[in-house]
This record gives sequence, C-alpha cells and structure tokens, in this order.
Amino acid sequence: MRNGHRVFSGIQPSGNLHLGNYLGALKNWVSIQDDYENYFCIVDLHALTVPQDPKVLRQKVRELAAIYVACGIDPEKSVIFRQSRVSEHTELAWLLDCVAKVGELSRMTQFKDKARKGGAEAASVGLYVYPVLQAADVLLYNAHLVPVGEDQRQHLELMRTLARRFNGLYGETFVVPEVFIPPVGARVMALDEPTAKMSKSAPAPGSYIAILDEPDAIRRKIRRAKTDSGTEVVASPEKPAIANLLGIYAAITGSAVEEIERRYEGKGYGDFKKDLAEVVVEGLSPIRDRALELLDDPRELDEILETGAEKARAVARPNLESAWTRMGLS
Repeated sequence: MRNGHRVFSGIQPSGNLHLGNYLGALKNWVSIQDDYENYFCIVDLHALTVPQDPKVLRQKVRELAAIYVACGIDPEKSVIFRQSRVSEHTELAWLLDCVAKVGELSRMTQFKDKARKGGAEAASVGLYVYPVLQAADVLLYNAHLVPVGEDQRQHLELMRTLARRFNGLYGETFVVPEVFIPPVGARVMALDEPTAKMSKSAPAPGSYIAILDEPDAIRRKIRRAKTDSGTEVVASPEKPAIANLLGIYAAITGSAVEEIERRYEGKGYGDFKKDLAEVVVEGLSPIRDRALELLDDPRELDEILETGAEKARAVARPNLESAWTRMGLS
C-alpha cells in the first residue's frame, strides 16, 4: 500500500459538478494518486435520500464518472466505482445501524437543516440514517484518511465513534479514520452570494460555474458575478466577493493572491473579471472536452466502473465477513 495509507472519498451524482468541486476536491484527488491507495466512489445510494428522476440519475452517474476521469483520476492508479454496485456498503450499514444511537443521528445538523426546510415528518428515513451509510462506505475499506469539508466533519466524527464502539463491543475490526486536509485546497463561494459555498444543487445557475459549462456561459457568469463596493482588486474581509474571485484565480493558476493583486493594481473590476473568465475557461475546457468525448461513447466509462466495482468488492468482502464473524453471524 503506497505510503501505508488508504483514502476513501465520494461525490453524489446529483446536481451539476462545479468549479468548487474541482478546486476543492477533484484537483486534490488527482494530486494524491501516487501517494495513497485511493477509492473514489460515485455515491449513488446517497442520492436517493431525496427523490430522483431515474433517467436523470443514470445520466448523472455516467457524467460524474466522465468528469472523474477527465479531471485526471487514473483508473490504473485509483479505484473508481459506483456505490450501488458493491452491496457490501448496504450490508455493513445495517450492522452499523444496530450500533448507532438514535440520539446521535438526531443531532446531525445536516439532517436537522434539511428536515427543517421540508418538514421533519416528510423527511425520508434514508436521509436520517444517511450518516451511517456514509460511515459504512469508509469503514468497509478500513480507510485511514477521508478528505472532508467543514460541512462533513460531524459525519466523520460519527464514523470514528461507530468504529471505536464496534471495536469495543466486538473486538478490533475497523480502522478509526482521520480527517484528511490536502496541502492545497480552495473553498469556493457562490458567485451571487459570496458568504455561501458554491453548491451543485443551487436553484440559480448563475451562482456556480459547472465543469461542463460552455466557455461563453462561463464568461457570462463571471461577468455577472457579484462584486463589492469600490474598485480595488484586493482580498479583504470587507470585500468577500472579490476575495472569492481572487481565490479562484489563484487556485487555477497556482499564483499567490498577493501577486494577482499587484497585477491589477490601478485596474478595475472589469479588467480583472475579463481575465479571470479566460483563466477559468482555459482551466476547464480540456476537462469538459474529454468528459464529453467519454460520454459520446460510454463503453469505456462502463468498463472502468465495472472493473472498479470488482476491485472494491475484493477489499470490501473480507472486511464485511470479519464484521459478521465478530457479531456472531458466521
């Protein structure tokens, strides 16, 4: 095992994968491929916690697989697979459901937030137990490291709690995973609301730049992106909108924010946004072109996902059977 550590992460095939997903996650996944043993999952079962159109979900699974590969995730180096094709995920989730406590799940802020919007009575049971399936995803592979954003830290703590509890009740079975924060990561905010994270499920398309957006759509969205009062291109707490755009520029080009600020000294927002649009177009166009090429003839994608599922099952099955044995099921 490279570096002695295994990494597990995944993205739901819902909404439109955007610039924030690329700069905050996918770009980093690509950069760690030679350092760890990586399992990058398309967590399609998690997508079912809210109603999905089956045709759209099928399309989104392939689209996400295409973007993984187009971003540079190499199936020869990393395991790319669909969660639903490895039934061990749901089997272990039930075992962990029987170890998790109602009080723990009731305290999950993501559930409380989503239930508040739609009404707790109408929320699916799947949404409630979602963090346990998420724990099963990671513990099934005895992953040491999990790249997570701030919004997922509470879920990671539950994973750690369940691993320790299971090990305490039944004997040492699972690795207790750690938070993995890559050395370089970008927190990209919405173009129309710089105090909120860019979201792939946002109702307003102008709030995010989708990885598969056409170049002219990217230019239009950046041109219309919210700016702060004044004209100085500087990152400061008083200028959250410009700070966000500067952060995007820096993350794509690898330049320091201070260097970009110097470059636009004495220039206005118009010049900066025009150049930023071209930087984003140049950064995303090769990914978009490769993803569309893969989607035009999806046989390669289907083969990658099936091969990945076989590799994932080879690791997952023995770990599930170990948990069965410890619990007295075999």
